[in-house]
Amino acid sequence: MQVQVEEISPVKRKVTVEVPVDRVNSEIEKSYSGIQKKATLSGFRKGKAPMPMIKKFYRGTMQEEVMRRLYEETLFPALDEHKIAPVDAPLIDDIAMIEEGTPFKYSALIEIMPQILLNEYKGLQVKKETYVADEKAVDAEIERMRENMAQLTPVEEGTVENGMVLTVDFSAVVDGREDDNTSGQDATIEVGTGRLIPGLEEGLIGMSLGETRDIPVTMPDDTNNKEIAGLKGTFTITLKEMKKKELPELNDEFAQQFGDFETIEEMRVKLAEMREQQELERISTELNTRVIDALIEKNPLEVPDSMVRRQTDFMLENLKNRLKGQNSSLEMMGLDENGFRQRFWGEAAQKVKGGLLVMSLVEKENIAVEESDMEARYAKIAAGNEDMVARIKEFYEAQANARNSMIAEIKEEKAIAFLLENAVITEVSAAELAAVPAA
Repeated sequence: MQVQVEEISPVKRKVTVEVPVDRVNSEIEKSYSGIQKKATLSGFRKGKAPMPMIKKFYRGTMQEEVMRRLYEETLFPALDEHKIAPVDAPLIDDIAMIEEGTPFKYSALIEIMPQILLNEYKGLQVKKETYVADEKAVDAEIERMRENMAQLTPVEEGTVENGMVLTVDFSAVVDGREDDNTSGQDATIEVGTGRLIPGLEEGLIGMSLGETRDIPVTMPDDTNNKEIAGLKGTFTITLKEMKKKELPELNDEFAQQFGDFETIEEMRVKLAEMREQQELERISTELNTRVIDALIEKNPLEVPDSMVRRQTDFMLENLKNRLKGQNSSLEMMGLDENGFRQRFWGEAAQKVKGGLLVMSLVEKENIAVEESDMEARYAKIAAGNEDMVARIKEFYEAQANARNSMIAEIKEEKAIAFLLENAVITEVSAAELAAVPAA
C-alpha cells in the first residue's frame, strides 16, 4: 500500500492512498463470493447462480462494498503510520472506481490539531475599564421600576402627547401598494419610546379621539420585509382610545413594595450596591476576554474549521435555549441558523483559539487543581447554603464527566488569573476603551 501526505495548511492534510492490484482482486473475489451465497436470481436456487451472472447483475453492489471496505481498512492504518490524528471525520476528496486488475486509489482531506507554540504570554498589554459609580443609572433603574408599577388612566378629552398609551387601527400603503403585513386593529402604541417607524410617532402627536390621520413615512432599511426597505409609504391611523400613565409617588411606601426597605434611601443604596457588583463582574469578564485576545495576538495560530463549526453550533444552541426561555426565537431577531453561523464565525474562531492557547498554558505552567479549589467551587455553587455543600460534593465525586468538566473550568480560570497577574494592565475610562480597539 502506497501513502502520500500533502500539507494543505497547518491544520489540513491531504492523504492519498493506493491499494495494490493483488489486494483489490482478492477483495473483489471475496465480495462476489459473498454475494453469490445470498443472491436469488430467476431460474436458480438461492446461492446457486453462476458467477458470470453474479458479476453481471451485482457489479455495482460489489464496487460499493469493496470501496467501503478498502477505505475503512486502509485509511486509519495509514493515518496511524504517519501519526496523523484527525479532529473530525475525514472528507473523501477524490476516489477511483473499483476495477479488477487496477489499483484502487483515493484521497482524503484530514483536519488536525494545530501545533501550538506558546512563546509570549507574560507582560501582555491589556486595558481595563475603570469602574465609575453612576447615580443617573440608579435613578434610571428606579424610573423603570416606577414605569412597571404605573397605572393607565383613560383620557376622554385633549390630544395625544408623549408618554400616552394609545389603542389604534392602522393600515399602510407603501410605494402605492397596500401592505397586508403592516396593518392591524386595536393595536397598542406607547408614544415617545422611539420604537416606531421614524416619523410615525411625531405624526400621532396632536390627534384627537376618533380622528383618522394619514402619516407619511419612509420605510427603514432594517424592516423585516426587505422588498419595501427605503420606500415611501403612508400609514392611515384611527385613534380609538387614549390612556395616560400615572406613575406611583417616589416615597418610602413605594420602596417597601420591593423588599426589606424602610425608606426610599435604603432602596437607593441597595440598588447602587447591586449595580456596582454587576458592573464589576462585567468589567472582569471583559478584561478576561481582552487578555485572551492579547494572548492570541502574540501567539497567532490557525484552527480547523470543524472545531469552529462545533463552537458555533454550541453558541447557537445556547442562544436558542435562552430565547426559548424568553418566549422568543431566532426568527423574531431577524436571524436564521445559517445567518447566525456566518455572523458569529469569527467570534467562534477566536474562542477556539483562546481555548487551545489556554490549555497549552495550563500544561506549560503545570497549573493544577487542588482539593481546596474543588471545595471552594462546591461552596460557590451552594451559594451560602451549608446544607447543600455535602450533597453537591457527593454528586461531583460520583459523576466523573461532571467532575472533569469542573476541573477543566477551574484550570481555565486559574490560567486566566495567571495571565492577568503577569500582564501590564492599564485602567482607562469606558469612553477611551470604546474609542480605541482593545489591546
